[in-house]
Amino acid sequence: MTADAVKAAPETYKMLLENDRVRVLEVRGKPGFKTAMHSHPAHVAVAIRDGKFRFTTADGQRVDAELKAGQALYLDRVEHTTEITGTGDAHVILVELK
Repeated sequence: MTADAVKAAPETYKMLLENDRVRVLEVRGKPGFKTAMHSHPAHVAVAIRDGKFRFTTADGQRVDAELKAGQALYLDRVEHTTEITGTGDAHVILVELK
């Protein structure tokens, strides 16, 4: 897999906790921001604020997603870029499973 999210976009991903079972990341970004290609193991995303995102996988597939504050979403292992496509700042908590 490609670069770790924190290494690929340290201005966006901040590690809050890591142990032998999980890693918890805080994700914050401004509209229009796009990360470099990076990877996540299986994880749960919990939106703190409403946000719109475009995810582009390594094979070029694009998925647009909208998360409402408080919404949780499970995602399998992925390699992608993330673009914040909404008009407001994004704020999400990711819980990566080990």
